[in-house]
Amino acid sequence: MLKAFRNSKIRRKLVQFTAMLVYNADVKRWFTGGISSSPLKNVCVPGLNCYSCPGAVASCPLGSLQNTIGNGRFPFFVTGFLLLTGTLFGRMVCSFLCPFGLVQELLYMIPLPKLKKSPRTLRVTRKISLLKYFILAFMCILIPAFLYFKNGISSPLFCKWFCPAGTVFAGWPLTALNEYLRSAAGHIFLWKSAVAVSFIVWSVFMYRPFCRFFCPLGAIYSFFNKTAIFGIKVDNKKCTDCNACTNFCKMDVLKINDRECIRCGECIQRCKFGAIK
Repeated sequence: MLKAFRNSKIRRKLVQFTAMLVYNADVKRWFTGGISSSPLKNVCVPGLNCYSCPGAVASCPLGSLQNTIGNGRFPFFVTGFLLLTGTLFGRMVCSFLCPFGLVQELLYMIPLPKLKKSPRTLRVTRKISLLKYFILAFMCILIPAFLYFKNGISSPLFCKWFCPAGTVFAGWPLTALNEYLRSAAGHIFLWKSAVAVSFIVWSVFMYRPFCRFFCPLGAIYSFFNKTAIFGIKVDNKKCTDCNACTNFCKMDVLKINDRECIRCGECIQRCKFGAIK
């Protein structure tokens, strides 16, 4: 069982690395300080991968959502894309197809003390995890729409002021390689760097804090978790409600396929009764 568990984790990591490389396939841009002008920038990838990443060949669905709303248009394409992706995978996207999720997992592997799970911390983290739904509603939808209709201003607030993935994969590489951007970096860049560093440090001690508490994309996909076609399935005839699957879950899931479940599959090896597939 231990060998199977390790093999499944290795396979998932390979899928995560592959997804990150596919999203950023314009390799030559990694070293030039410029941004890819791929014709695929008009379409989205499933995970959180900034449009401004040097090698990004497509767009982030969150950035596309905000930009479309911020320009006074209904996001038909992005909505359809998210509906399709959510219907197929739910939050499995977070587990297998999100580069920033991979970064957080790698940071968590650093051998330093971790925040221990307990009934008390579980109650706290479950409440804080609701914050991502407020961020989705206000920073990604309502405020950009309000600013456009009030002042005609397009403002992707989440990307501009908060998203650490954009800073780590786009802001830092671009300023490091592009002298003009480095000289133009101001208070917004300093603020976002502070936010990114905070999440980097936090991820060493807690598993995927950005995904759990702040990611609007994870919030969107969570709505589909119970009905998504691919993912984790529980055979209720075999399940004994022993809770071995959730007791060790680092995402503080209360029940498989609830809103916090990223469908990583680690619970499969925890089940002694073969109830999870």
